[in-house]
Amino acid sequence: MPSTSLPRRDELLICFAHAAYRMKDAFLRRETGINAVEVRSVEDLFSVAPQAHVIVASGFWRNELLDRAPNLRFVQSISAGTDQYDLERFREKGVRLASAKGANANAVAEHAMALILALSRQLHTGRDHQKEKHWRGMIGDPAKREEELGGKTLLIVGLGTIGARLAQLAKAFDLRVIATKRDPSTGGGGVESIHPHSELHALLPQADIVALTCPLTPETEDLIDANALSLMKPSARLINVARGKVVDEEALISALQEGKIAAAALDVTREEPLPHTSPLWSMRNVLLTPHTAGETSRYEDNVLDILMENLERLWRGESNLRNQVV
Repeated sequence: MPSTSLPRRDELLICFAHAAYRMKDAFLRRETGINAVEVRSVEDLFSVAPQAHVIVASGFWRNELLDRAPNLRFVQSISAGTDQYDLERFREKGVRLASAKGANANAVAEHAMALILALSRQLHTGRDHQKEKHWRGMIGDPAKREEELGGKTLLIVGLGTIGARLAQLAKAFDLRVIATKRDPSTGGGGVESIHPHSELHALLPQADIVALTCPLTPETEDLIDANALSLMKPSARLINVARGKVVDEEALISALQEGKIAAAALDVTREEPLPHTSPLWSMRNVLLTPHTAGETSRYEDNVLDILMENLERLWRGESNLRNQVV
């Protein structure tokens, strides 16, 4: 097993690997004196990896790199998710791994709040009318008008870092906030009540808005299925900034078409990009964003804050990393 100690600062080589993020530019602005390269393809990552001591990557990562990079000591994931990493092989090779958990928590929570506001104020239909050059008149039926959030109930499914931040934002709009969490005993978020996921079906009838901020696990796949949707109010809205597979998409489409729930705002879908044949594209009661909830102009620096803290910990010989995975 190779040594997990890092070379000195002036000997270290970091490889940033991402198709879009400008990690190296943000890194150079910090004037760390550490050598860095940046690649924009998996092929180039394989070419540079043998020289690198640290790799900062996400979608480009391939576990075969552990056999191609004899100098590798640490991998800082650019993403919060770490499903792509073979943790046992990392342990065998003595390579440390940390996630970017929390790097986009504010962005995702703000995006979810924006979707909630957009549906309640009918901004999505306003945009449709703008495209059609249609000036909508005043609505006589109160049930069809824009709504106010104050006093309504928001159910957050998955009260992690993102869910807790969303709860803070929601409280500012006088929403009553309840939540589910894998371990409710850990509390958090200042919500009115926290429940285990097993109580979700009992909570759904209370909710005016259901916001999904949970990770995708075997337990959460298809969590919002036809049965769950049938328990929601006909006036309820579903917000998904988690993962597409948390929702049974066919059941959701049917529920929206049949008026079993009022509307949905989806940042994620089961298949991405969403196929052109999907009915979701043309449904007036659906607002779609293309998996952009986590996008933020500050993302590079947020990840670099985690990277630099972990490098300093490794240089000090500490065993615990921020967002440690291995």
